[in-house]
Amino acid sequence: MRVPFVKMHGLGNDFVVLDARRDQLIPITNDLARALADRRTGIGCDQLILLEHSDVASFRMRIFNNDGSEVGACGNATRAVALLHGEPATIETAGGILEARPAEGGISVDMGTPRFGWDEIPLAYPMDTSSMPVAWEDLENPMAVNVGNPHAIFFVEDADAVDLERLGPQIEHDPIFPERVNVNVAQIVSREAILLRVWERGAGLTRACGTGACATAVAAMKKGLVDREVAVTLPGGTLTIAWGPDNRIVMNGPAAESFRGTFDPVDFA
Repeated sequence: MRVPFVKMHGLGNDFVVLDARRDQLIPITNDLARALADRRTGIGCDQLILLEHSDVASFRMRIFNNDGSEVGACGNATRAVALLHGEPATIETAGGILEARPAEGGISVDMGTPRFGWDEIPLAYPMDTSSMPVAWEDLENPMAVNVGNPHAIFFVEDADAVDLERLGPQIEHDPIFPERVNVNVAQIVSREAILLRVWERGAGLTRACGTGACATAVAAMKKGLVDREVAVTLPGGTLTIAWGPDNRIVMNGPAAESFRGTFDPVDFA
């Protein structure tokens, strides 16, 4: 049995999408997700996305990073599957129910409300999450935010100067983050613009991270560094993030389909 897939991306953050609502699929294990995501011997992607039926939303989305680990949310993948769905939808994820709809320039997603409690990130023990009293070399005093995934945000003078490929995995796996963490280095350009680079837990350096853009924008807004709507530019492109008076985060940005194909699960056993 050959299994159909759709290859998609949001700002270069790429996904292999499997649709269990329409197609008969074999069980997706962590090992299979890792094998399919391998860029040399598999299809290749940052995340494997599995769509399933839902009792509480239009459909359910499960997200596997390219190391095989399953995570709660992915903003870029949410825009991609909403594009594939083709109409407004509610999407059940492990991080909560998201709302997506077509919008000018791509897809608009209501990403829900941010969480700032130390036990909501989560951290290993209580501390001030607005300026954590920790440091990794020159990266110090991050703000921690959970937007479906845990994020640590460092505000720096020059985001490109940070050796994120070296420091990212150290911070991701630090015991202070019991569920690991996404590492964001952000440079404030103006009241309306942020430059951002992200080390994504389970995926590494990424061209774009939707939840990272949301977490970073909210952190900058909470600190009074930017306005309540801001353009966040990542290596793959720009997302617009707004944090409304209702405490909900809305992300706007593009998504695209790359190609379609099939694979034989036997090849990845």
